[in-house]
Amino acid sequence: MDATEVITLYKTDFESVRPVKTRGKSGMLRIRQRFDKYRIEKRLGEGGFATIYQAYDSIEGIRVALKIPHQEVVCDNLLKDLKNEVRVLARLNHTHILPLKYAAFIENKFVIVTPLGEQTLNERLRKRMSLELTLNFAEQMLEAVAFAHEHRVMHCDIKPENMILFENNHLRLADFGIAKIALRTVRSSGSGTLGYMAPEQAMGKPSFRSDVFSLGLIIYRMLAGKWPEWPYEWPLPGHRRLKQKVPAEFIEFLKKSLQVNPKKRFTDAQHMLKEFRRLKSQALKLAASKRAKKTTKRSGTTRKSKSRSNGVRALRRIA
Repeated sequence: MDATEVITLYKTDFESVRPVKTRGKSGMLRIRQRFDKYRIEKRLGEGGFATIYQAYDSIEGIRVALKIPHQEVVCDNLLKDLKNEVRVLARLNHTHILPLKYAAFIENKFVIVTPLGEQTLNERLRKRMSLELTLNFAEQMLEAVAFAHEHRVMHCDIKPENMILFENNHLRLADFGIAKIALRTVRSSGSGTLGYMAPEQAMGKPSFRSDVFSLGLIIYRMLAGKWPEWPYEWPLPGHRRLKQKVPAEFIEFLKKSLQVNPKKRFTDAQHMLKEFRRLKSQALKLAASKRAKKTTKRSGTTRKSKSRSNGVRALRRIA
């Protein structure tokens, strides 16, 4: 690929990022550095595949995220894979899939540019969420993956760090296509995000059902407050809290998603989304019913308290 060639892309990956420690790695960009039309503002994080920066686009007047693969992983084979993925990903134009503005070589560095979100779902999980918001996020991520599966594209690295939140709680799933390349590179170095993978994917045999498993893990965590762990035997951690929040049929939906045997799961995210939408209304109705009962109970308690108070005052007047 010529260094001046710009590849227009439509999807990207946001690798798992972690707080950055000063490591003195060569090739790092400096804060306030001018980088073509971008001004580097801060380093957002670093993973085994790339470093991610927040930058200001001086031409468009907007802030963006720059993902720059580490120099040691960029090679002819990697670039060839990226170009092949772009041709596939051009079909994935969806409101809940993070768009990629473009990719190009800048100062001999391969740069992937995406819109800058407010935070990741992983960061949002540190705060309490209502059931309505939880199910809203779940539906958005399911819609994104279902659309990809409809176009025969697997994600292969579904995790909260790859779910970017924008204003009004709009979720966009990142890491499509390029995720497979990034993970192949990362795993070759002995690292990776195995905690979110289906068992068969960790063995090198991913399928659409593997994405279903990862989605089930995240939805379970959002509802139960705890991550399921191997060997995924029920009741899983947080099961008691889960039973208080959703009906039994919804729990069965999660059980099916988290089956260790992939043949027992939903075949893909399209089937999973269809079942989720049916159960979502049931879960919201149950929550509304519980709130109504609590309100009625509190109201009855208040009336009894007032009645006792009025009775005491009447007795005092008689006395």
